[in-house]
Amino acid sequence: MEQKMNQEEQILIRITGQDRPGLTASVMGILAKYGAQILDIGQADIHSTLSLGILIRTDETLSGQVMKELLFKATELNVNIRFSPVTDEEYEDWVGRQGKNRYILTLVGRQLTARQIEAAAKVIAGQGLNIDSILRLSGRVSMKTPCKNSRACIEFSLRGTPKDRSAMQGELMQLSADMEIDFSFQHDDMYRRMRRLICFDMDSTLIQTECIDELAARAGVGDKVKEITERAMRGEIDFKESFTERVALLKGLDASVMQDIADNLPITEGVDRLMSVLKRCGYKIAILSGGFTFFGEHLQRRYGIDYVYANELEIGSDGKLTGRYVGEIVDGHRKAELLRLIAQVEKVNIAQTIAVGDGANDLPMLSEAGLGIAFHAKPRVVANAKQSINTIGIDGVLYFLGFKDSYLGE
Repeated sequence: MEQKMNQEEQILIRITGQDRPGLTASVMGILAKYGAQILDIGQADIHSTLSLGILIRTDETLSGQVMKELLFKATELNVNIRFSPVTDEEYEDWVGRQGKNRYILTLVGRQLTARQIEAAAKVIAGQGLNIDSILRLSGRVSMKTPCKNSRACIEFSLRGTPKDRSAMQGELMQLSADMEIDFSFQHDDMYRRMRRLICFDMDSTLIQTECIDELAARAGVGDKVKEITERAMRGEIDFKESFTERVALLKGLDASVMQDIADNLPITEGVDRLMSVLKRCGYKIAILSGGFTFFGEHLQRRYGIDYVYANELEIGSDGKLTGRYVGEIVDGHRKAELLRLIAQVEKVNIAQTIAVGDGANDLPMLSEAGLGIAFHAKPRVVANAKQSINTIGIDGVLYFLGFKDSYLGE
């Protein structure tokens, strides 16, 4: 007589309640006793309240006993437990959806409100994307001792394919402008958490000033230099022409003033923290600047930066600026070229590179890098960059790389 094969079934187990050590081990002990197969598992812990989900496959002749013992254990542990059957068709449909594209949407601001998160979630839903998980990257906030430069960040793990990615980008950028919140929308692939080279603009990015403006003020030609800069921003002259004109106006300035300016550079919020973390984690760091080498090398010594490429001012035998520069101008095209070159030297895939800048001459390297971030940037740059940070310090870059404050002992 032919022996009947035992049938198996899937059961979704949901456990909620006060978290405590040993709870998961107790549940797994019961499942192990009956040889249950774990098909999926996920857990979240919010304010010591546990939400644990486990999808199991077990012999249908044993499933009743499994659920009975789990119910007894739940009563003993004072947690709630629910069971839902999952058919083979439902399970296969779920498996099929796992092959879809995955993305990470990061939300950053001084604080995050329900209104901001609602707006982001509506954009996600409108694009047909499903939220698989939500993770808080920023540390917990004290109500008694609020931090002056507070940061808040959450990360959505999304599944699916956006209906119109460029339209989605536009909606997120509009929310950023309207609601004081920043977004990063990245493909969740192998490179996202394996970045290795980061290239920074210097002026108005790592420092909160333009060094040529500082020099011009000392030379008494501040207004003239600003007028040329504005013409360049309007597109009336290109970067090289404007740079040559502005440097010429510095002729006769004593070169010793550069050291005084360097010693008093206003460092951007978050630079110290960002550089410390990047160095500890083994990132190669470069400054690619349309500013001046003297100031870039000052920052290089301060932070242990690996590469500095900027413009060299010519100094005469009398110790004064000649109004000329030495070598090739570092403009937007050159920045992108240098990013590629450093990546080759360091044997880093271009997808593992990051670029951060604020000006129009940074757009080529922002487009070239695996992750291009506009930082407190001009409107034209924000409009053309895929990610931007406008609400918090430059250490917000760490959130876009997936760092949690808890990783850093914060």
